[in-house]
Parts: sequence; C-alpha cells; structure tokens
Amino acid sequence: MKKHKLLIMLAIPQEGFKAILPDWELVYPEKEAFTQEELKEKIGDCDAVVTVYGHKLTNEVMDAAPRLKMIANFGAGFDNIDVNHATSKGILVTNSPDPVTEPTAELAMGLMISVARRMGEMNNRLRTKGEITWGVMRNLSTTLVGKRLGIVGMGAIGKALARRAVASGMEIVYHNRSRVEEAVEAELNATYVSMDELLKTADVVSLNMPLTPETKHLIGKSQLEMMKPTAYLINTARGPVVDEQALIEALKHETIAGAGLDVYEDEPNIPDAYMGMHNVVLMPHLGTATHETRKEMSVVVAQNIKARFTGEVPPNAVNKQVL
Repeated sequence: MKKHKLLIMLAIPQEGFKAILPDWELVYPEKEAFTQEELKEKIGDCDAVVTVYGHKLTNEVMDAAPRLKMIANFGAGFDNIDVNHATSKGILVTNSPDPVTEPTAELAMGLMISVARRMGEMNNRLRTKGEITWGVMRNLSTTLVGKRLGIVGMGAIGKALARRAVASGMEIVYHNRSRVEEAVEAELNATYVSMDELLKTADVVSLNMPLTPETKHLIGKSQLEMMKPTAYLINTARGPVVDEQALIEALKHETIAGAGLDVYEDEPNIPDAYMGMHNVVLMPHLGTATHETRKEMSVVVAQNIKARFTGEVPPNAVNKQVL
C-alpha cells in the first residue's frame, strides 16, 4: 500500500509528525522554508500540506495539487489560506488554536507591563551612555494595579489575558461579537460594554481577535481619538486589525500614551517611524514562540491529520462541510 505523503512548508519541529504519522512520507525543507516554485514542484502528489501562519499558501500552489485532501495550518489564525477556494476543491482546512492560547496571553501581559512601566525605553536608555539620570522622581511610569483593561475579542486568548490581569489587580471590560457566559463573566469579574465605551474608558486596550474582512482596520484614526491620552494599545492579534499609519500619527502626537506591538501590517517589514519612538515596545511576532509551544503545535497539527485520514472529524476543522 502506498504511503500517504505530507508536505511541510517550513522547518518546524518534526517530532510530533514522526510519532503520530510514522507511516507517512514527510517532505521537509532542507533550509528554513520551501520557495513558491519548490512548493508547486513538490506538492503535486501530496495528500496533505502543513502551512504556517504568516506564510501564504497561494491558490496557484493549491491548484497544483490534484491529490490534496487537507491543509493543516500550524497556528490559530488561517488568513494565510483562501478557505473558500480550498472548500470549492473539497480540501479540508484545520488550524491549531489550543497551544497558542497561554503563550499569546502571556506575551500580551508582558507588553502591557513593558510599555506601562517603560521597561523597553529604560533598557534602551541604560545601554546608551548619558541617556539616563537616576533619581527618586525621575523615570516615573504607570502602574497597572487598579487600571481598566479593555479586551477586544473575548475568545480563549482574551480570557487567558483577563485571568492574568485580574490577578494583577486590574478591572476587566470587554467587547465581543456576543457576550460570554455569565459564569465566565463572574469568574473574571468582566463587564461587557460597547466598543465605544471600551475605547473611551479603558486604560489599556488589548486586541485579541482574528483577522477577517470585518476586523481589518477595526482600530483607525477615529477609534484612537476616542482613547484616553493616558491609554496604551496592545496588539498580539494580527497587524492589519490596526491602521498602522493612524497609530503612528497617534503616537507621534500623543493622542495615546503608548503601544505594545507583536504584529504589523506588512510583516516582516516594520515602519521606520516606530524605531525612534520611546513609547512603543516592539516584538517580532513572538506570541507563540516558545520551545514548548512549537512542539505542542506540531503534535496538534499531526493529530488533526491523523483524524482526517482515519475517517474521523478533526477537532480543529475550519470547513467541516467538505466532509
């Protein structure tokens, strides 16, 4: 019997695939990633492909794979895949949301603390001779204790962030497409509010929603102008949910106090304007970048693939209708 064949787009951990899919033939890049031309060349006789968030699987590559039955995404967001096109070809798409929850919330909390307590700025200043003067009333920052955190997108990551923020003495308000269960609100001491009220009253606004046509540029000039001049914006979701130029202008003119960013509109390109700003903490899309998380994500992706090819419904199926 011919082995199933799996193409893995990027050099992610192989242990999970080898353990859970021992009879599969793995097509793995020798370098960091396959080029688009290599993908089109190698995907033709593959049964499944592992895509990675931030790296687009083009429709052209999809069309070059007549045997393809599954696209298993390494990551929670799947905006790197044209799901409608995959569905039209009968290809199942899955993602791997569970492993990303805690590390992403952890990084969002870290960005909140870093920008409010000026940790990034102070670290940079200390490394430059003559840039900083010590003193009891110098280099003051803002505590998060007693402040209001506004969470936009109360999914798994939003809830995990709320849990951390409550433990840090913060008040939680949130906006979501729909209210979460009363028991969850009670557990997190979280209050559902309109988007406008959240923006106007929160001391920190954290974005934790997926990128969709509806959420693109959800935060623009008018939304930033609603925020307090003492407020901070945190984005660990996707870069395009924020109008980047509007944010740059808001930071330049101190419309808001600062921002903590892990994602950008045109990754891996980061606007030069951010580089000279002391009120922005920048990270290179590291929300899930831990040794433990990467291994766990590979296991979940492999489990989804195994389920699909043993006649089960994968737990993270995005377009179940193809089954």
